[in-house]
Amino acid sequence: MKKYITLLCLTVATIPSFAKDLNKATQPIIEEGKRLYRSEMASWYGTDVFLSSYSQKENIGGYFSYAFKDSARCVFYSKEDQADVIGTVTFDNTYNVETARIETLPRNFTAEEKTLYELRRAALNTMRSDTMFKMYQDMNLNVIPLISGKERKVYVLSGTQRHDLVLFGNDYLMTFDKNNKLKEKKPLHQNLIPIEYGQDSTDHRTIHSHLPETGDFITATDICTLMLYQPLTKWKTHIVVSQRYVNIWSCETNQLIVITRDAMEKINADQKKRHPEAVSE
Repeated sequence: MKKYITLLCLTVATIPSFAKDLNKATQPIIEEGKRLYRSEMASWYGTDVFLSSYSQKENIGGYFSYAFKDSARCVFYSKEDQADVIGTVTFDNTYNVETARIETLPRNFTAEEKTLYELRRAALNTMRSDTMFKMYQDMNLNVIPLISGKERKVYVLSGTQRHDLVLFGNDYLMTFDKNNKLKEKKPLHQNLIPIEYGQDSTDHRTIHSHLPETGDFITATDICTLMLYQPLTKWKTHIVVSQRYVNIWSCETNQLIVITRDAMEKINADQKKRHPEAVSE
């Protein structure tokens, strides 16, 4: 596999203008995926930490996470219409639960938190009344509000309680104006793509495909999911095949290589002819 990736890198390097265009197209996706990952990591571990130390679980109305300076915060709020913060878990960039700071004294939202709370609530109201958002057995929808400058977005990812399954797809993006009025909503993938893994699995390379409606490139939600699950799956490479491109994500380095399907087919044919043993590695 390492020989194969090296060959791809060399191939892309020989066409710098093409590689530059692809990098320009995919870099914002990668950055967005990593933002989603940082938020979801805080939520994943923040819920575990908070629920283990907070006894009045019936008071919890919901939670959201956001970047704060060099750290990440997971904020829990009450059920009331005029909600307050009832708990905060703050992580450094290691997301180590042993060094996380927990605050359980009630307080008001900060200005940024209030905006994120209202954005999340607007998204939930949309989801409750729209059949576009699908639920499946043993699955939950995770709502992730993101604010960057004037942009207000809410991603919705599918999660599962199973410890041997990764879910791609059944994910959505909503965009809102400055008053949290919905501007656009759309599914990112057109279906749900479950991939099993287990402790005894030796499958280090996985793959899923995109329909034309999803687009040419790996999605930000794909990247977020891959980064979240890599420590559990031990995957080394994940490939996303679209109508025009092959996206190769390194789960070990969090880097992306994109190549056209035509170029990939030529590489495959050449490898089979010259080094048949290398293709199977």
